[in-house]
Amino acid sequence: MTAAARITPDSLPHRDSRVLALSVAAVGVVYGDIGTSPLYTMKEVFGGAHAVAPLHDNVLGILSLIFWSLIVVVSLKYVVFIMRADNRGEGGIMALTALALRTPRADARQLWWLTLLGMFGAALFYGDGVITPAISVLSAVEGLEVATPVLKPVVVPVTIVVILGLFLVQRRGTASVGALFGPVMCLWFAMLAVLGVRGILHQPAVLTALSPHHALGFALQDPLHAFFSLGAVVLAVTGGEALYADMGHFGRRPIKLAWFYFVLPAIFLNYLGQGALIIENPAAVKNPFYLLVPPWFLYPMVAIATLATIIASQAVISGAFSLTRQAMQLGYAPRMDFVHTSEREIGQIYVPAMNWALLAGVLALVIGFRSSSALASAYGIAVTGTMMIDTILAFIVVRSLWRWSWLKGGLFLALFLAVDLAFFSANLHKVPEGGWFPILLGISVFTLLSTWKSGRALMGERLKTESIPVRDFIRSLKLDMPHRVPGTSVFLTANPDGVPRSMLQNLFHNKVLHQRVVFLHVISEDVPHVPEIDRAEVRDLGEDFYLVLVRYGFKDEPDIPRALAACAEQGLPFDMMETSFFLSRETLIPKCKSDMPWWREKLFVWMFRNAGSATDFFNIPTNRVVELGAQVVL
Repeated sequence: MTAAARITPDSLPHRDSRVLALSVAAVGVVYGDIGTSPLYTMKEVFGGAHAVAPLHDNVLGILSLIFWSLIVVVSLKYVVFIMRADNRGEGGIMALTALALRTPRADARQLWWLTLLGMFGAALFYGDGVITPAISVLSAVEGLEVATPVLKPVVVPVTIVVILGLFLVQRRGTASVGALFGPVMCLWFAMLAVLGVRGILHQPAVLTALSPHHALGFALQDPLHAFFSLGAVVLAVTGGEALYADMGHFGRRPIKLAWFYFVLPAIFLNYLGQGALIIENPAAVKNPFYLLVPPWFLYPMVAIATLATIIASQAVISGAFSLTRQAMQLGYAPRMDFVHTSEREIGQIYVPAMNWALLAGVLALVIGFRSSSALASAYGIAVTGTMMIDTILAFIVVRSLWRWSWLKGGLFLALFLAVDLAFFSANLHKVPEGGWFPILLGISVFTLLSTWKSGRALMGERLKTESIPVRDFIRSLKLDMPHRVPGTSVFLTANPDGVPRSMLQNLFHNKVLHQRVVFLHVISEDVPHVPEIDRAEVRDLGEDFYLVLVRYGFKDEPDIPRALAACAEQGLPFDMMETSFFLSRETLIPKCKSDMPWWREKLFVWMFRNAGSATDFFNIPTNRVVELGAQVVL
């Protein structure tokens, strides 16, 4: 039978239809941020703090810079190269950091630096998560003042109402409206392309901007001005990291297809159309996007743009929730309460604390800056910083895991890091004008993440030095076995080789042991998902004592009862109605001469006291939990 004869209606056509559906869905989630950049990029290039004169050659030079930035940064760096660095199909700064930390022969100091890089990259992502909703929604609503200056006073209030509505519905989840994201964003990109073609027809010469000689000529004519213009040009590539971060949801192929065949052409056609309008009418620099729209379609376009920016903001907010959960799983952040917003999609979660923190930051930006032009000064620092960290971590991966030669890896690093550094340094002049905000936010989040990581490590050392080895403890019980009562007791422990404090406290106060005693140790792996077959491992310690190791990936949903149910196949069945969970509730006591600086020690104690409960985080039935207090001196 030939290969052609083996193709059935349920094989290739079904596969193609699934890829097409995933590509449409990716358009709705992955490309929202970069897809709404045409709302403000050209306006900032020709009207920002270092405005470029709207001359014919300058317009072509800027368009050429935008085009080749999209090609080099988004297409080559993220779509072609970095998306290959997947952690079992997952992408994003956490997945890339986990890959880099697998570097063989790396010493503790090198791993420490890689961990710091990953944490700072994650911290900068939160800065992007605050700025993106503010600048995108604000720039969309500003179309009202283009329609009529009378509406200018309502721009900020309308933006605040839209943003409040966006964050208030987060608790309900996006499953019910998520199906609309793809079609709405497809309509948005189609409108971008149509408007772009409309402008190009008036000035077809703008098509020559695809040639890199225009970008080179612009840079050589006035190098200093061209350099500063990169601070606005970078707005065209914001959101490129989302392609990599959302790879696990849609797969590499649908994201690539959507980018090369639909999103990239639509975006750049619109930039070309805006450039053509500026060449024809230099006064259009005040808002070339909306001035490209026919007057009769302006209000509908404002509505479509607002919907597009809401979807773009939703993707960033969901990304912040997902990153927060990953940080908790990997031990970079304290446990927080989170709610599943979909019974079918386990990845859809709502983190109340993060939601309200993001809302406060977004509202502060809108009220403080009051226009997308002013906000553009704060945009770029966080994005370019994250892009640089991605490049460095990707270089570690291609050298250590892919075994690229120094020459090949060096060329990779030199090309992309040179571009990242150019964009980053071009944004440094924005620091006094608003760029300080994402830097301050990034440093604050990084301080919290690193403090929690260091504090947990120090606390683990303290508990380990004070713990009794499990084997010695069980041998000592044989000499004077306490009374055993029916049932099973499960003691959560951070140290699988030591006796948990909750166990010692229970034995000291109650003078009894259950018939079966289980020490439960949860391990967070540096992979996105752990197969169910590898979820739990049972070790018989003798005398009806057992050690159960439960493994979760950084995108898995912890569920201890479900994991324990799988232990029956290994000879350790559990009946939840006869099982009690014992948790230790530690109280931290600061130490005068601690290994942590006093301010960081105080911060860690505050974070520890306000962390969510292990009961909720591990989905343990509350009516089966006993908490026993203990003190730990830092």
